[in-house]
Amino acid sequence: MRRRLPAIGAALAVLALVVGTATAAAEAAPEPRQDPTFDFNTGDTVATGLTIPWGLGFLPDGSGIVAERNSGDVLRIGTDADPVVLGTLDVVGGTSQLDERGLLGLAISPTFTTDGWVYAYVSTAEDNRVVRFTLDRFEPEPIVTGIPSALNHNGGRLSFGPDGKLYITTGDANDTANAQDLDSLGGKILRANADGSVPEDNPIPESLVYTWGNRNVQGLSWDADGGLYFSELGQNTWDELNYAAPGANYGWPQVEGSGGEPEFVDPLVTWSTAEASPSGSEVVGDTIYVAALRGQRLWTVPVAGGEAGEPVAVLEGVLGRIRTVELGPDGWLWVATSNGGGQDKVVRYRPIGG
Repeated sequence: MRRRLPAIGAALAVLALVVGTATAAAEAAPEPRQDPTFDFNTGDTVATGLTIPWGLGFLPDGSGIVAERNSGDVLRIGTDADPVVLGTLDVVGGTSQLDERGLLGLAISPTFTTDGWVYAYVSTAEDNRVVRFTLDRFEPEPIVTGIPSALNHNGGRLSFGPDGKLYITTGDANDTANAQDLDSLGGKILRANADGSVPEDNPIPESLVYTWGNRNVQGLSWDADGGLYFSELGQNTWDELNYAAPGANYGWPQVEGSGGEPEFVDPLVTWSTAEASPSGSEVVGDTIYVAALRGQRLWTVPVAGGEAGEPVAVLEGVLGRIRTVELGPDGWLWVATSNGGGQDKVVRYRPIGG
């Protein structure tokens, strides 16, 4: 199902009526269309023997680093060598199949060549938190603490945006009230400076909160114009692809999927939980690639200017549960599975014509 961002789409529609239908027709943006970018028929396996790799990032030399959720291990992976454990972060989690705590997202500092910082989202006995460390020391420095933690609904994705700020996805931690509580860091997308402090231009003064009313966001990605898209796991009915508006409320728990309520932002796309359970996402060109866990596929969705076209599935049933998708510095699309039992891997797919 395709949706338009109501707050923006409705305003543009009113403006078009005022200016005139002829002008609107002449200036209307084209409908987002599928534009396949990668060859998904044959993958190149980069790493095997992993157990629930979650975060994935890339170093300046082109190699990848991946975070294993349960073990807390951070491994270097590449196309020319077996995975190597660089170090381990202390985490809690992984005590059962339903325990989603542990070492989750990774992000590489935009100024890594000068500061060496790697950022991680980790579960502790007290909370979920964001820490940063260097690969030669593995001495984590907490920069954001007090994110609610539970066996699941933990969020966990980290990514630096084109504005240089660190974006952090959090879940409601099995307490739906967190999502509508602006004093809670749960059920939100947070936006922080690189040291964890609150940016002066955040939508809510003196608050890390960037969006709220979220259930469990696990995907963050930006288009070429700086627009932020995010994937969100639903409860029992609808999963979502959303477009982020600073300070906006996305309705959970009052709304799951599209509700049409004026105080909430509706999703661009909804899926049943059986065909999605979306985790990581990546925009490449005019397409967003959304990893599906329960759906065991990669969704490709054309996007443009805060709108989305019809989703098409690739890799359906090929890799099992897919957790993370990232564009590598080599121009290939890197995909990490989340099947457990030491059977997980990272596979990359070459660009068409590359």
